Amino acid sequence: MLNKLKSWAKNLKRQIYILYYACKDDRVPWYAKVFIACVVAYAFSPIDLIPDFIPILGYLDDIILLPIGIMLALKMIPKEVLFDCEVKAEELVRNGKPKNWVAGSIIVFIWAVITIWIILKVYQLLS
Repeated sequence: MLNKLKSWAKNLKRQIYILYYACKDDRVPWYAKVFIACVVAYAFSPIDLIPDFIPILGYLDDIILLPIGIMLALKMIPKEVLFDCEVKAEELVRNGKPKNWVAGSIIVFIWAVITIWIILKVYQLLS
């Protein structure tokens, strides 16, 4: 069972990389790119919609929402683009994933701004 779960997780990661490459491809329609970008950003984001420390519900987004988003996004990609992106993703998985410090920094910055804003609002309410 553990091997099956590891295989499922590895396939999920590969599909996220496929979406990553598809989002950068000019042959993908703009509406699909927007949806794909949201799915990929959510998958790579360290922040979950439902925090993992909440028993059972915390993992629902990882087990249900993310795979559904990936499935829908994959259906929006033209077949020839999907094939090209699968090849690129397979190569990336074999060679190791790149680190995108700029994107990571932007995500951390956005969450920091939101956190500071919430703290200021709470402080104003208590004052």
